[in-house]
Amino acid sequence: MKKKSSKQPQRRQRYIKIIGYTFLSLLAFFFLFIFSVQIGVWGKLPSKEELSNIQYQMASEVFTADSVLIGKYYLYDRQPISFEEFPEHLTQALIAIEDERFYEHSGIDYKSLLRVAFKTVLMGNNASGGGSTISQQLAKNLYPRKERNRTNLLVDKVKEMIIAKKLERIFDKDEILTNYLNTVSFGDNTFGIESAALKFYNTRTKDLTIPQAATLVGMLKATYGYNPRLFPEKSRNRRNLVLKAMEANNFITEEATSNFVEEELQLDYREFDYNAGIAPYFREQVRKEMLKWIDDQKAKGLDYNIYTSGLKIYTTLNYKMQQVAEDVLVSHMSKLQADFERSYGNNAPWLKDNGLMEKIARKTNAYKKLQKTGIPHKQIIDSLSNDHRLRPLNNWKENKEVEASTMDSIRHYTKFLNTGSLVVDPSNGEVLVWIGGINFKQFKYDHIAQSKRQVGSTFKPIVYTTALEKGIPPCTYFSAEEVQYDNLKGWSPSNSGNKDEAYLNYSMEEGLSNSVNTVAVKVLEKTGIGNVIDMAKSMGISEKLPNEASIALGTGEISILELAKAYTSFPNYGTPTTPILIKRITNQKDSTLATFTSKKQNAAYSKQTAQTMIEMMKSTINTGTASRLRTSYGLKNDIAGKTGTTQNNKDAWFVGIMPKLVHISWVGLDQHEIGFSNTGIGQGANAALPLFGLWIQQLNKKKDFDPYTKSRFSKPSSAVTEALNCEPIKRDGFFKRLFKNPNKKKTKKFKSQ
Repeated sequence: MKKKSSKQPQRRQRYIKIIGYTFLSLLAFFFLFIFSVQIGVWGKLPSKEELSNIQYQMASEVFTADSVLIGKYYLYDRQPISFEEFPEHLTQALIAIEDERFYEHSGIDYKSLLRVAFKTVLMGNNASGGGSTISQQLAKNLYPRKERNRTNLLVDKVKEMIIAKKLERIFDKDEILTNYLNTVSFGDNTFGIESAALKFYNTRTKDLTIPQAATLVGMLKATYGYNPRLFPEKSRNRRNLVLKAMEANNFITEEATSNFVEEELQLDYREFDYNAGIAPYFREQVRKEMLKWIDDQKAKGLDYNIYTSGLKIYTTLNYKMQQVAEDVLVSHMSKLQADFERSYGNNAPWLKDNGLMEKIARKTNAYKKLQKTGIPHKQIIDSLSNDHRLRPLNNWKENKEVEASTMDSIRHYTKFLNTGSLVVDPSNGEVLVWIGGINFKQFKYDHIAQSKRQVGSTFKPIVYTTALEKGIPPCTYFSAEEVQYDNLKGWSPSNSGNKDEAYLNYSMEEGLSNSVNTVAVKVLEKTGIGNVIDMAKSMGISEKLPNEASIALGTGEISILELAKAYTSFPNYGTPTTPILIKRITNQKDSTLATFTSKKQNAAYSKQTAQTMIEMMKSTINTGTASRLRTSYGLKNDIAGKTGTTQNNKDAWFVGIMPKLVHISWVGLDQHEIGFSNTGIGQGANAALPLFGLWIQQLNKKKDFDPYTKSRFSKPSSAVTEALNCEPIKRDGFFKRLFKNPNKKKTKKFKSQ
């Protein structure tokens, strides 16, 4: 037999030494690497103090007066809540699927890490999971990974382990869960369980059912892939996996699991989109007012941010009233739009008036961009007429994209009628309804806050109020005869319709209720233009009004907001009320930061004048220009009001007054050059009044609104009743008719007071 070579044991020993040295070197390198991460070679780690004071960027929430969440302002959609608001089954679902030994480890689950390493390295199973604990995931939420290469991934993993250990020393397990569920992403810029519960189920976290909680927890593995709105079947399967994990951990019974896995997802999805949802114009105006408030607070040394401070903004808006108003808007405006386009036919200005379309085109960004390159106007228009691509050309029936040019798009959107509707509680100025336009996404311009239009005959009550205050009795008669005023460049205001009024004289009540232009101008002449302008200011109108006789017919441009303020004075016995949108601002814990009430105003006129005006404007509803509220809409409510139509049918107005609300509605086009084709369609009684009539019809059907709809004006005093007790119309006597030529227009000078 041959002797064994002595070299073999030596070679084996050498291999063992090499392996030993290699292992020790790797181990030393590993600990050196860990140490380098810990001392900040690969980037600074957060200190204990920093981790102890975790600060969230929190969305601010907007609530209606009836506590309905209608919107948020945020960079990250997040509403942190306390551990006590988590239902037990939510934390159980999270632990069951994400970290079974959560209560056993101190930030790192070494068993899980070994399992993952074994399956990944030795068995090549890449689907074995990451082995991260909830504490490690919290670390990742607080300090997101920036780069995704392999070296950085390893560094980030180690950093997260170190931070997780620190977190476990600072916070108890309930606090770890609280911080995790308040920071984790659910996709779509939604962070934290509270925001996710509101978005996907329109409910608070504390009210989540077991299947709902399991669905949301199931999303955490892949927020896009398991999004229940986008991939319902995948989400349901993932939810069921979470439920079975809960059963395996004895959190729920086998029977409960069997029942839950059969349930559909049943989402109630609500996206808090800036452009969508209820009352978008109102929310935008609230945002603007909040920014002003925040600036005021900065001057006091207080630092708030509407997008990150988690403020709660409690507004005056009535959610149900707003819903009804928005439904009415769609119903009425879609029909009116069809009538409007039909009335013009093929001769519509947006089809025939190329000059007007080019004028509008000059205001677009597309035109300005080409203009900067030095291209001449005609060439720019040619370019904008031929740049065909898919564009959203929406209408009331559908939202669609069609092949169209920029000029096609301009023609399409120029023809749209727009609107503004505002409802205010006159007793406190609280805005109950705010509709700034027909579509916030397409038309950002707010016709309540930003627009100033001629108000037409809705200004006449201010003229008549001034007249009463100046001692002119309401039973004073004014001739309806048309007059040409020589000192006003031959201006000759006329009345609508074909009624022969040459021999007729109207009382002030009759003149106002039937909106007789010739009478309004004569009342103004007797009262004085300056006195009327002063009264308008006292009633809350700050806009500069024209010092001209045409002011009687509403040629002054006033915003809906200021007109509403002026009209609140009538049910308030002469005292106007400033509209307000925000009642209270609190911090995230509901501690009040500010409260708001309408500023007190001085009385603009007497209680007797207010009662007289209410009675006169009741006649507008009962027998005058707004009588269709009684005949066509069947309204029996106590209502006063005024219709308005401007020159060339450019603007249609209606003001409805009830004891506990003032409703202003305007309808017209944003392009002032275009009006309604005829008065039949464009008069306030046809275009604007239905927004009030249909709205009150719906409110009358619901008992919730009885305090508003069944309220009654106070009974007028005997002095008011007696002052109004006269025939509405007087005909000229025989001799006056004998010497008057009805076919010859009377001429005179307007006597300015």
